[in-house]
Amino acid sequence: MVGVRKSFGATHALQNVSFEVGPGEVHALIGENGAGKSTLMKILSGAYRPDGGRIEIDGQLFVPSDPWRARRSGIAMIYQELNLAPHLSVQENILLGDEPHRFGWLNRARRRASARDALAELRHDNISLDAPISRLTIAEQQIVEIARALIGSPKVLIMDEPTSSLTQSDTENLFAAIDRLRRCDVSIVYISHFLEECRRVADRFTVLRDGESVGSGDMAAVGLPDMIRLMVGREIQDIYPRIPHSPGKAVLELRDLRGMGKPRSANLTLHEGEILGIAGLIGTGRTETLRVCFGLDRIKSGSVLVYSRESTRSSPTRRLAERIGLLSENRKEEGLLLNRTLADNLTITRYGPVSRLGLVSARRQRQCAQDWMERLDVRAQSPNQAVSELSGGNQQKIAVGRLLHHDARIFLLDEPTRGIDVGSKVQIYRLLGELAARGKAILFVSSYLPELLSVCDTIGVMCRGVLSAVRPTAEWNEHTLMAAAIGQPDAASN
Repeated sequence: MVGVRKSFGATHALQNVSFEVGPGEVHALIGENGAGKSTLMKILSGAYRPDGGRIEIDGQLFVPSDPWRARRSGIAMIYQELNLAPHLSVQENILLGDEPHRFGWLNRARRRASARDALAELRHDNISLDAPISRLTIAEQQIVEIARALIGSPKVLIMDEPTSSLTQSDTENLFAAIDRLRRCDVSIVYISHFLEECRRVADRFTVLRDGESVGSGDMAAVGLPDMIRLMVGREIQDIYPRIPHSPGKAVLELRDLRGMGKPRSANLTLHEGEILGIAGLIGTGRTETLRVCFGLDRIKSGSVLVYSRESTRSSPTRRLAERIGLLSENRKEEGLLLNRTLADNLTITRYGPVSRLGLVSARRQRQCAQDWMERLDVRAQSPNQAVSELSGGNQQKIAVGRLLHHDARIFLLDEPTRGIDVGSKVQIYRLLGELAARGKAILFVSSYLPELLSVCDTIGVMCRGVLSAVRPTAEWNEHTLMAAAIGQPDAASN
């Protein structure tokens, strides 16, 4: 890709960006949210038409008119925001658009075998081929999205945040699949905010900043601080800033909590001024535990105590009134109103500060939203812009900002740094520390173990639907967390 340009109105998303990847090479495309990474790859995959520049594949001019033609030319893309048909089954989604057929008749046996092989490549043949996508967790949907991209032996495979919802074990399986593809001369463009992953999996790198390429080279020749400096244009001294805070009285207790499906049993006590992390594998019940706490899913047995008051019947309305806020891992369908403005999304659960005599003041709403946008460094044109027009990371900041505007006392955060660049992650980590210092209680689900070990005061592990063994972070390391997650009996003593 040479001299690629793309503008959206007055916004220059890409300015003379050049980028190349060789056969059998894994090339990391790095940059902050809004730097232009996804836009560049959407041009390559045919979703966007460039305003200028040229693209060549195998030395031949390549002008994809749409994603279907790009796919037929050997370009496959895993999008950061999942693009699956929720009403179709797993196997139908994996082969959608590439259904095996003969004389116009669908070969269902071949479709099923191909879908099974794609999932087996990722060590996830346990996912039911007949299950509707809508019944899968976000992490399982991510696996299906990756499996779909593996169909058809692509020449160039673009991975945009492929591990954002994956646990460490699933990430390892993905890396093994990448190694097998590399040996087959498949070119892979790897986009991730997990710079440690990029260093491990990529041969070369290119850094974008503000729509321009600002550096490239061999991955082995560059250090992590150098990459961060290229990304953000400044030094970041501490990726995991520690703000002094100390736990106070108990504010949320789960006593043998059981949902209609998951969790099977959850026990924990969360205190004021505490950040309590929950680790575990995909499908073990971490997300379901937060949903039951917030009243989105029903309680089958056990109890939730909020400030020592038992609550067996709960609802989101009641939890909001108790100043409990939930950040869903599925921001696209549950966390945001994509067709509404930033101002609407930030203030929708608490209109008091932006109202007068019972009527919402548009001026106050815009000013309030502008204040949160500045504090969270949201890159957007104005508070009146639709959330759907923002990058994934900036959308995540808006979802977090809504909880802050709601003035929640208890934060239930499900993968809060998913799809957020390193600079923004540092902001979120610092913000969590500041909230804990102000006495806020934070329940923090994450698949990224270094994050849990660096940010949390205490950590519990979900294993087969059971949450127990909540212990101080100093008693854990990555090995013992993984051992507990897979049910090794000696995990607690290692």
